[in-house]
Amino acid sequence: MEDNRYLFIILGMCLVSYLPRVVPALFISKVKLTPWLERFLNLIPYTAMTALVFPGIFYSVPGYMNAASVGTVVAIVSSVLKAPLSVTVILSVCAVLAFLAL
Repeated sequence: MEDNRYLFIILGMCLVSYLPRVVPALFISKVKLTPWLERFLNLIPYTAMTALVFPGIFYSVPGYMNAASVGTVVAIVSSVLKAPLSVTVILSVCAVLAFLAL
């Protein structure tokens, strides 16, 4: 009995999280969006990732806020210079390690 309840809970959570993703996809393809709205919607994943990742940067090196700040600055500069993601990550980690070694 207990196992069936968990199965229904899991199936219910699957349905609740799947429907909000599928339903808009079915209808949005038929709607003509303005260029401004389309550009706005295309930027949402970047802003959401930034909002989720950025606060964690300052907790990545506990007790060394300056090291985290150096890594953040290096990541921002390399991103502005359009470095590949892997290069940005490697440079940021090396900058933090170099700062901690000082």
